[in-house]
Amino acid sequence: MKKNSMEKRLITAIIAGLMVLAFSGSGIAADTIKIGIGGAHSGDLASYGLPIVKAAKLVVEDVNAKGGILGKQVEVIAEDDVCKPEVATNTATKLATAGVTVVVGHVCSGATKAALDIYKDAKIVAMSASATNPDLTQSGKYPNFFRTIASDDAQAKLEVDFALDTLKLKKIAVLHDKGDYGKGLAEFAKTFIEKSGKGQVVLFEGITPGAVDYSSVVNKVKKSGAEAVIFGGYHPEASKIISEMRKSKMKTVFISDDGVKVETFIKVAGKFAEGVYVTGPKDTSTNPMDKAVKDAYKKAYGEDVGAFSINGYAATQALLNAIQKAGSTDYDAIVKALRTEYVDTPLGKIKFDDRGDAIGVGFSVYQVKDGKYVELKK
Repeated sequence: MKKNSMEKRLITAIIAGLMVLAFSGSGIAADTIKIGIGGAHSGDLASYGLPIVKAAKLVVEDVNAKGGILGKQVEVIAEDDVCKPEVATNTATKLATAGVTVVVGHVCSGATKAALDIYKDAKIVAMSASATNPDLTQSGKYPNFFRTIASDDAQAKLEVDFALDTLKLKKIAVLHDKGDYGKGLAEFAKTFIEKSGKGQVVLFEGITPGAVDYSSVVNKVKKSGAEAVIFGGYHPEASKIISEMRKSKMKTVFISDDGVKVETFIKVAGKFAEGVYVTGPKDTSTNPMDKAVKDAYKKAYGEDVGAFSINGYAATQALLNAIQKAGSTDYDAIVKALRTEYVDTPLGKIKFDDRGDAIGVGFSVYQVKDGKYVELKK
């Protein structure tokens, strides 16, 4: 029985190998350059992932219309991870198996981290437009990872400085959703407050994502005497928390992150979103390319760009430019090109440091005014 089983496995492996050779010989496997897009394309957080897919496709369509890359057309393969780490490993495996050269993704930090080891083993470069967890670039674990957005330590520092120095608040409640992204940002915020000598963390609490209500933690915030809440997490939970706070007649300032800076938050929270502060990628509307991309996006999809569309557009540009500059789809050559070759994007002219972070990319503070995010100028 064991012998037959071994023979079957050997035959299967031989057949699989012959199939690979057959496809390679016919040119089927190499007739396009495949670019993967991994992220939340369904579920509550699809409002982050789908705009990145749409932006990436605009880049690819433009590149293909001009003859492609290295004489080949670029093919997009999108896979959904619902922003869940346990799904992202399967998503990454699918993309690697499909033969992608590079990946735009993933969206959420936890899902990104789960996928990166698979890409690393497969010698695939991944570039995120939205995954901000510092460990992704600062740990040295993922030499195949790059991003077109700044990290959470910079974002948390901006939020804390804004609360303490601009708003002159002293008592801060720090909440998070227990995830890699939200908790990581909250821990940085807590550390910055404590080291500042200007403020006090009166509550540090994790919440359960997807809960029906957050009245318990809202009551804790109220009892703590907090003048402001800094929340690390995403819009579904943020909209519930701010709504419950305002329904309880609490005037506590609410400050959050780029995980909340999405139109869906305003739509769901409604009037309770008014006055909320969030951090997000700097406004690049003065860049002519930014306007051109937004106009093209509107024309193609009949809607305005999403929260990370511009960062996703830049990530796709950077990856395809690196392949072109490298003159091949070789992993090491692409990595070298990303770190040495500048590329013009809606974010500006960028390249990447040795850690994988985009040089010159940062955050701004926004406030919801009359149902719109308005960048607050320094």
